Amino acid sequence: MKFSEMPYSRPDLESVKAEITSLIEKLNQAEDYASAREAFLEMDKLNRRVDTQLTLVSIRHSIDTRDKFYDEEQTYWNEKQPELQEYVQQWTDAMLASPFRKEFAEEYGEIIFTNAELQKKSFSPEIIPQLQKENDLVQAYEKLLASAQIPFQGGVYTLSQIAPYKNDADDAVRLAAWKAEGQWYKDNQAELDRLYDELVHVRHEMGVKLGYGGYTQLGYYRMERNCYTKEDVEAFRKLVVEYLVPVADQVFRDQAKRLGKEYPMSFADNALRFRSGNPKPQGSADDILAAGRKFYDELSPETSEFFRTMLDNELLDVLSTEGKQGGGYCTSLHDYEVPFIFANFNGTADDVETVTHEAGHGFADWYNRKRVPVSTVWPSLEACEVHSMSMEFFAWPWSELFFGDDTRKFRYNHLAGSLTFIPYGTMVDHFQHIVFEKPDMTPRERHNVWKELLGIYMPWQKLDGDIPFYSEGEGWQRQHHIYSFPFYYIDYCLAQTVALSFWARIQKDLPDAWAHYMAYTKQGGSVTFTELLKNAGLDSPFEPACLKEVCSAAAKWLAEYDLSGIE
Repeated sequence: MKFSEMPYSRPDLESVKAEITSLIEKLNQAEDYASAREAFLEMDKLNRRVDTQLTLVSIRHSIDTRDKFYDEEQTYWNEKQPELQEYVQQWTDAMLASPFRKEFAEEYGEIIFTNAELQKKSFSPEIIPQLQKENDLVQAYEKLLASAQIPFQGGVYTLSQIAPYKNDADDAVRLAAWKAEGQWYKDNQAELDRLYDELVHVRHEMGVKLGYGGYTQLGYYRMERNCYTKEDVEAFRKLVVEYLVPVADQVFRDQAKRLGKEYPMSFADNALRFRSGNPKPQGSADDILAAGRKFYDELSPETSEFFRTMLDNELLDVLSTEGKQGGGYCTSLHDYEVPFIFANFNGTADDVETVTHEAGHGFADWYNRKRVPVSTVWPSLEACEVHSMSMEFFAWPWSELFFGDDTRKFRYNHLAGSLTFIPYGTMVDHFQHIVFEKPDMTPRERHNVWKELLGIYMPWQKLDGDIPFYSEGEGWQRQHHIYSFPFYYIDYCLAQTVALSFWARIQKDLPDAWAHYMAYTKQGGSVTFTELLKNAGLDSPFEPACLKEVCSAAAKWLAEYDLSGIE
């Protein structure tokens, strides 16, 4: 079924609550595993049905945040979803207490109980008002970003539409674009500060109510960190500073020489990889999708069937339009056993990375679409990001389809960008830990923390005041994960480390690398992140040798890569 034909019908909340209550009773009264399993499967069907309807609302609202009907539906579910969560938690409690737990684990995996324990720790009916408020604040933030109208060179642009100018080869145009975008954030800073301050406090309040003294531990439970701890993340951050920051710093020193600029460079100059301009995809959005079809057709029979399904059923919305939420994502429509990809094409290399990155998520979802229960279709989020970030590198042999004459630029830029991203992403994580440890900081104090962390993780950024929003430590406010998905960012850094390991394998033996990728992907969410890696014969990013080795291999490749003839 095409996405435009998928009907939305608001689930009757009271009927859903009654159905869950009935299934809980059926599970509790089951005299044998067959009866308990029947209730379990009925609950899984109900979860798929309700989640599909809520996802349709979310997608259509993000496509046009000005749409009155879906805006009102999103607001409705912001209030009602936490109420529904109370009943889902009662089901989870019944599963945890079931005398047939051993049989369930044998058939569906211990992971369903591992994650159920985390869900139990992250919810109580007493935090429903805070969850409702959190939903409303996040929606207000996303709508604010989507509403941006930025005057620039006689036109008016959204945040997505102005992005290409921030990479323009003309120094004056590029700097002006950064200033124009930064000015929009400065003009809206009071509201951005207010929204985040309220989010921090409402999340802190939830953590206190649940007995954790603050939000951090609750945040880890909500993110289903089921195989590593806060201490493991802290150790990884130290490895990034030790091994990766020096490599990334050299990338920008080399870049300054190519551009004829003094190191360290401004934010605007760091955005330009080559004097002749950053790599750009060739052709229109349709051309990029056609190139994507050829790539997936030739990569494997499974990826071919997947991507053709996406194209045939209008399951990609990629054009940047007014009122559209920023960024990109992939989500699931479980009743139809298909993913959906949302993006904002803007004529930059990011357009191609959307076709590979988000489709990496989509392929993993599609390949595991029939898994039961639905909670095991996807693994935890850092594990999901391995699917997407690694898929970007599998597209390298086909990169001429996307970039033509800019292919050499693209490959250098992609690898360099993957390396330099990790310090930024790690900084985002470090920032959030500090914020939730000190929830009563003022907005200015939070900005100062970000500015201080820039000196540790991104010493190549010149804080000269030329673009006040960025140089004054306020640039974190454009990172919507910090507002909308707290602690969801170190996931990208852990996954990027694994993806770089895939990159190294691809350079040596593409079929072998793909075999490891499929061994990883076919497990869905059946086990934890570290188990997925082990089962697929991959190294864990928490092992110091993993990051050290990928940094060494990538630094050597970049230093030896032929850039002759490229200005």
